[in-house]
Amino acid sequence: MTRTYEVRTYGCQMNVHDSERLSGLLEDAGYAAVPTGEQADVVVFNTCAVRENADNKLYGNLGHLAPIKAATPGMQIAVGGCLAQKDRSTITRKAPWVDVVFGTHNIGSLPALLERARVQEEAQVEILESLEVFPSTLPTRRESAYAAWVSVSVGCNNTCTFCIVPSLRGKEKDRRPGEILAEVEALVAEGVSEITLLGQNVNAYGVEFGDRQAFSKLLRACGEIEGLERVRFTSPHPAEFTDDVIEAMAETPTVMPQLHMPLQSGSDKVLKDMRRSYRSSKYLGIIERVRAAMPDAAITTDIIVGFPGETEEDFQQTLDVVARSRFSSAFTFQYSKRPGTPAATLPDQVPPAVVKDRYERLVALVDQIAWEENKALVGRRVELMVAEGEGRKNKDTHRLSGRGPDNRLVHFAPPPGVEVRPGDMVTVEITYAAPHHLVADTFVAARRTRSGDAWAARTAAPATPAGVSLGMPAIGVPAPLPEADACAR
Repeated sequence: MTRTYEVRTYGCQMNVHDSERLSGLLEDAGYAAVPTGEQADVVVFNTCAVRENADNKLYGNLGHLAPIKAATPGMQIAVGGCLAQKDRSTITRKAPWVDVVFGTHNIGSLPALLERARVQEEAQVEILESLEVFPSTLPTRRESAYAAWVSVSVGCNNTCTFCIVPSLRGKEKDRRPGEILAEVEALVAEGVSEITLLGQNVNAYGVEFGDRQAFSKLLRACGEIEGLERVRFTSPHPAEFTDDVIEAMAETPTVMPQLHMPLQSGSDKVLKDMRRSYRSSKYLGIIERVRAAMPDAAITTDIIVGFPGETEEDFQQTLDVVARSRFSSAFTFQYSKRPGTPAATLPDQVPPAVVKDRYERLVALVDQIAWEENKALVGRRVELMVAEGEGRKNKDTHRLSGRGPDNRLVHFAPPPGVEVRPGDMVTVEITYAAPHHLVADTFVAARRTRSGDAWAARTAAPATPAGVSLGMPAIGVPAPLPEADACAR
């Protein structure tokens, strides 16, 4: 019988895309995605090491599977991703029932490692220190028929004191532009109409082959691909955000007026301690130039509260930058000490109660501003790409959901008799605003698309359950995305 698999994913968009590749590798090796509600023969954990509770979450899940595995002959468990790269043999010591441990640089080895573990009847641990093969060359089972991730680079050359990612993902490695564009063209030929360019530090793209304007050139080149309707990217670093990228965004119609750019702190002192190579004035200047070029641009961010040494004055400076930036949303994090990072040994660690208080005040301000910005959109007409699985209450409200050009989530209901499919485009009028979503009770028009056709063809085929289960909710496309857990920055 065909063996089944399940991939459980935690962390950032890079991990989500890696999990699509893990699923593709397993299916290429003859495995099948496990039907919903059944126990898989192979369970793969694609882990994240950014948050403090990552270890506890993994070992808790492994502990839950231990008795199931003991009672299921032939079942295998594999652990990969950033936590596997960091902990290595610790995983098999704490959870000896794990069969395979693999790192961020050798995800392509998973099928061989599973087979070796089965034949030899002992755990296989294989961690490489550098990239074995660029992941985009591997088979991929994409979760969406209409939207797709496209990696432009892996790794990061920055040395932020709070971040463990560079030591786990390695130095930045860039793909050649022709390879990226060929992948985009192939995706469009399959029916994809929206792509998101991915990189740990996406706008540093080109550093490896010495072209400082490589990323803006890539955006413009994507805009010339016939059939591609929307281009997004995440996450850029403020220190390397240049005006040629702003110009490319503004002058390329298919590049969406949306920017996710991590702030981390509004205090110049804290930014210096974080080893972030920009200051608040530079950050605000970028936002000012983006909005001058694209008045309707929605800007989102990441912010860390309670970094070691952060004073109340520092925190107030963060609130000031947030107020001036008018973010449409923000991922907010309480500082999490990660062993192996310089920040873990810094003096003046902020007491947890103080961190919690500041975090709650920041979230309140972010939500207030987001709500005000959303209210300003009431009465405006917007074109949405219909999404699948975005609205938690859609079954109860009989609504569908979609993303506008600015990536805001909008819930709407098509009129009776109007068939709308994920991947199709609809025009609606916003009638209600909440802090984290919009509602459009006025339906204007629908446009059937090749992406909608691709979705219909996929769903009409014999049911193949999803092979990737996400560990966290979040925003963006393809839907649903995990929370951008401060990894891609």
